[in-house]
Amino acid sequence: MVVKVTQSSQGFSLTWKVTTGLVSMITLLGLLIMTVIYQLTGGALRDQFDQRALAIATNLSDDAAADVVRKNVLELSALVRKYTLLQGVEYAFIEDDKGTVIAHTLGNFPPELKETVSNQGRLQTRRRALRFRENMVYETSVPVLGGQVGTAHLGMRGDFVEREIRRALLPMIGIIAVILLGGIVISSVFVSVMTRPMRRLRYVAESMSKGDLDTPLILDIGSHDEIGDLACSLERMRSSLKAAMSRFSDG
Repeated sequence: MVVKVTQSSQGFSLTWKVTTGLVSMITLLGLLIMTVIYQLTGGALRDQFDQRALAIATNLSDDAAADVVRKNVLELSALVRKYTLLQGVEYAFIEDDKGTVIAHTLGNFPPELKETVSNQGRLQTRRRALRFRENMVYETSVPVLGGQVGTAHLGMRGDFVEREIRRALLPMIGIIAVILLGGIVISSVFVSVMTRPMRRLRYVAESMSKGDLDTPLILDIGSHDEIGDLACSLERMRSSLKAAMSRFSDG
């Protein structure tokens, strides 16, 4: 029986196959780790931004309480303008207990920011996500004096939140990527060292097939692993062939 070795089968060595398998596993594992970290850490950071927005809106509600009671529109306008100077804040406005906007920072108040809320809903802190001027905004609404006199609204820019999350995550992802790259390099070197005896056996076998029976194995044939067994078998074969060729020459 003649085994035909094609060119394509010769093109992929054992070293290449094992290295490719390890690199693929490390890459998939790295992508899985980075995805999990991005989701978990990103979610935790979004919660922190929600808490920050809630704290700012609560402060706005507390600072505006006295002026809302007195209907001091000028002071309220100055107050909401001051809050919009905070990083990431897109807008701020204040409604009275009837839902009428009495102070805001948006020129002509956009109708898309109006929402229909029940009287009971005005007594609770609310959050919503909406598109405003082609951008995503996360709005937090906090009742003023328990909702008895009005509500303070604060909108945080979505792009600011996402940018800050990426800013916090990218260094971590970069460190993981460097570690994975180092693992790939170390694995490649390790595989090359492991398969070196196999490559030596292949070289000896090819030399024997061409009639060279004097090429030494230079392997630890006393090793008890599979490579040692192959080396012993190849050495016995070489010795037998060499002895047979000697008898044939003497005859």
